[in-house]
Amino acid sequence: MRGINHHGMWAIYRTEMQRAWRTVWQSIATPVITTALYFVVFGAAIGSHMQQMGGVDYGAFIVPGLMMLTILTQSISNASIAIYFPKFTGTLFEILSAPLSAFEAVIAYVGAAATKSVGIGLIILLTATFFVDLQIRHPFWMLAFLVITSVAFSLFGFIIGIWARSFEQLAIIPSLVMTPLTFLGGAFYSIDMLAQPWRTISLFNPVVYLVSGFRWSFHGVGDVSVAASLAFMAGFMAICLRILWWMFRTGYRLKP
Repeated sequence: MRGINHHGMWAIYRTEMQRAWRTVWQSIATPVITTALYFVVFGAAIGSHMQQMGGVDYGAFIVPGLMMLTILTQSISNASIAIYFPKFTGTLFEILSAPLSAFEAVIAYVGAAATKSVGIGLIILLTATFFVDLQIRHPFWMLAFLVITSVAFSLFGFIIGIWARSFEQLAIIPSLVMTPLTFLGGAFYSIDMLAQPWRTISLFNPVVYLVSGFRWSFHGVGDVSVAASLAFMAGFMAICLRILWWMFRTGYRLKP
């Protein structure tokens, strides 16, 4: 029984990271400018009328939601384009015929996508400190939620990249599904502000559990329990791994 092909995994990981470095200034400038604009609109305009939320300064309150909005979309986009592009160019067969297992290929691609998302999340966090006085109550859990979310949604993005047949399909989930769910998932407000039955309906939005757990790591407050957030993340990751196992086992949209 052969061991893990570390060289093959590292080759894919390095290639994906090099592709990111070629557009490093765009990768840095975009989240910095976007973060600044969100603070101008939400922090200044809305924050001037809403000083605090849940006992937390509104400017600091929206930081976890703003980070989560970017992390979700970046994780999905980075992972989906990473596997879709070889399909588009016809070079996917080289990966499938290489001495690399499906597990090793997924680890390499998802690891690179998650690394990019974590880096962008930290850039947003650094940018936010120039606008608000930010304190992180549970730094270990903040990093844990950041990494787990990036990995889980990179897995999800990898699934989308295999499923998609066109660049238009790649953009459907991040732009038309994840972004609205994030805005409606308490990213910039607490769902406790909502009247019934809307608050109960919001609990069916999976992003609520992501944002709530992440916000708890910053401010010690959340809309749902930390246990519920962790349980959702574990379940979501398990589902993604199961789907990927089935895709590689059957060759779904991987083999002609």
